[in-house]
Amino acid sequence: MDEALIRSLTPSVLTVLVRRGADFAAAEDAVQEALVEAVRGWADDPPRDPKGWLVTVAWRRFLDAARADTARRRREDRVEEEPAPGPAPDVDDTLQLYFLCAHPSLTPSSAVALTLRAVGGLTTRQIARAYLVPEATMAQRISRAKRTVSGVRFDRPGDVATVLRVLYLVFNEGYSGDVDLAAEAIRLTRQLAASVDHPEVAGLLALMLLHHARRAARTAPDGSLVPLAEQDRGRWDTASIAEGVAILQAALARDRLGEFQAQAAIAALHADAPTAAETDWVQIVEWYDELARLTGSPVVRLNRAVAVGEADGPRAGLAALAGLDEALPRYAAVAAYLHERDGDPDRAARLYAEAARKATDLAERDHLTRRAARLNSRRREDR
Repeated sequence: MDEALIRSLTPSVLTVLVRRGADFAAAEDAVQEALVEAVRGWADDPPRDPKGWLVTVAWRRFLDAARADTARRRREDRVEEEPAPGPAPDVDDTLQLYFLCAHPSLTPSSAVALTLRAVGGLTTRQIARAYLVPEATMAQRISRAKRTVSGVRFDRPGDVATVLRVLYLVFNEGYSGDVDLAAEAIRLTRQLAASVDHPEVAGLLALMLLHHARRAARTAPDGSLVPLAEQDRGRWDTASIAEGVAILQAALARDRLGEFQAQAAIAALHADAPTAAETDWVQIVEWYDELARLTGSPVVRLNRAVAVGEADGPRAGLAALAGLDEALPRYAAVAAYLHERDGDPDRAARLYAEAARKATDLAERDHLTRRAARLNSRRREDR
C-alpha cells in the first residue's frame, strides 16, 4: 500500500476523532499509532476501505489510552460509540481541520505553529525557521499549544486570518523548502476562496499563483538557484499569471487592502515586466511602503531596501538599510548585493561569504558562495 495514500488520509481521520470528542493531543497520538500499524500491515493485507480502517483503529487506540489514564476518565462520558463498520465518506476534511486547529483558546502564533506541525506536515525545525526562532523555542511553543487544547472541545473553530497565515507559511515551505507543499496550499486556498468572501483570501490565492508561476525558472538543470533578474521568463506559467492578476484586481477593487494583496501586487509587477530591466521598481517601492505600514515587519523593510536600490541606485538602497538589525535573515546577502552594485567588490565578497555561512537552504548557500568566489576571482585577476 502506498505510504503517500496513508499520509493523505491523516487529516480526515484526525478530524473524525476530534469531532467525536477526543482532545487534540490524544487524537493525534492515536492516529499516529494507527498509521504505524497501517504501514506495517497493509502491504500484505490492504483493507477495502482504508479510511474506515484507520478511523476504527485510531478510535480504539484513543479509547485504550483514555481508559488507561485515570486523569482522562471524565472525558469517557463524552465519547460516542465506536464508528459503525462500513465505508467512510470520501470527504476532504483538510481545510476544516485547519480551522479546528486555529482554536480561540490559542494565540494566533501558537495556532499557526500547531497546525503546521499537525496538519501541514512540517517539522519543528522548518516551522522554527519560518518564525525566525530557535528550534527548541518552537518545540516548547507547540507543546504548550497541545496542552492548551487538551480536553477542549473543538466546537468553536478559529478565524480566517489565522488559517490564511498557516496556508501562507505552508506555501512558502513548499515553494522554497524541503517538502513540496506548494500545490497543496494552493488547492486549499482555492477551496477557502470558494467558500469565504474575503479580499485577503483572494489576495493570498493571487500571491500563490503569481509566485508558483515562476517556479520552473527558479532553478537551473544542475539544481542551482537562478535569481529573479536572470530567470528565463519564457518558462513562466502565463496562465497562472493571468489568473493571479485577475483575482488580485478584483480584490483590490473592493478597497479593503491587506498584506497579502500588497504582496501580490508586488509579485504582479514583477510578472508584468517583459524583462528585468523593464521592471517598474518605483511602483514596487510604493507597494513596499504600503506593506510596511500594514505589517511593521523588518523583513519587509529589508526587501524594500532592495527595491529602493533598484529604483534610486545602490547608495539609496544602502541608506534604506540603516537602522535595520544586521541579524535579520538575508541582511548580509542584501548588503552584499548593494555594495557590489555600488562598486565595492571586496566588501561585497566578504558579505556574500557571511550570508552563505548563515543560509539554511542549500541552494541559496551554494548561490551565495559562488557569488563570493566570483568576486574574489575577479579581484585576483585585476591585481
